[in-house]
Amino acid sequence: MNKLTRIFVSLGLIAALGGSALTLAAVEDQIRNRIKPTGNVNIAGEQGQQMQQQASGPRGGEEVYADACAACHDSGAAGAPKLGDTGAWSDRISKGKETLYSHAINGYNAMPAKGGCSDCSDKEIENAVDYLVAEGE
Repeated sequence: MNKLTRIFVSLGLIAALGGSALTLAAVEDQIRNRIKPTGNVNIAGEQGQQMQQQASGPRGGEEVYADACAACHDSGAAGAPKLGDTGAWSDRISKGKETLYSHAINGYNAMPAKGGCSDCSDKEIENAVDYLVAEGE
């Protein structure tokens, strides 16, 4: 093989390998697109709830009340003081917020711990208590 032929063969080989590298990169990009995640994982339970709250912060008292407390505190079920009933709340409020927080978080009389809202954080329960107190004053 003469020198000129070797140069053309070498150039052809280089072009073929360079084209293969570009094709390989395109195929790799297609594979990455096909296997990329399509969603997020939601971890259930207390740990997942805490992670979610860290990302978004605790819910406000009115929202927690509507979701978890209203069923009993709107109707007075099992002796629950009704929202806005100043007479029913005045004695409770006089004991102080720390006592109200403790009763709401740990349960008291017929009310279960956290009012049955197992996915509520302590801070969210405190926010709900603050909302109830503000409405009961």
